[in-house]
Amino acid sequence: MGPSKNKIKQMVRERYASIVQPDKYRCCGDSSNFVNILDLGRKLDYTNDELAIGLGDANLGLGCGNPLTIADLKPGETVLDLGSGAGFDAFLAAKSVGKEGKVIGVDMTQEMIKKAKKNADKMGIGNVEFRLGEIEKLPVFDNSIDVVLSNCVINLSPDKRAVFGELFRVLKPGGRISISDVLRAGKIPKKIMDDPKAYTG
Repeated sequence: MGPSKNKIKQMVRERYASIVQPDKYRCCGDSSNFVNILDLGRKLDYTNDELAIGLGDANLGLGCGNPLTIADLKPGETVLDLGSGAGFDAFLAAKSVGKEGKVIGVDMTQEMIKKAKKNADKMGIGNVEFRLGEIEKLPVFDNSIDVVLSNCVINLSPDKRAVFGELFRVLKPGGRISISDVLRAGKIPKKIMDDPKAYTG
């Protein structure tokens, strides 16, 4: 049957909090091995210039695509980045919307929020802010967002219906959603359903 929703959230929170700790697991190698992060990023359609932003600090190589390629961001827009992590996609979006625009990153882990804020200060990016919260209950006003970005985060939620309900709540009329994620095809074997690592990777 697999773990409960609360257990899944706890596992995801612990897993991603541990990523920003020194000498902890990262999806693409240890903290000194940026070659794998760059190779993966190129395969996910990021440019070399984009990948250089915060390499190893903001860019931890945790995504499964590049939601910015289809987002069509415009100057002055307000963007929401779900599961913003250390800030990589949020910083790229901040460049696209310019100083008159704004990016809000939401993440469920204090450690990632702290890291993202530190990265924003270090890079001098002032049109982005990071908020602690869960994507099933976003700390964002109704009808306030032009574009929602998500990079391999919604699959981690045990309540995807609530996530999409929140997206439609916060989006302005005519707002857009740009998602890069993984989808299930077919029945998942019990062995995987019972494996905690399958819910956090």
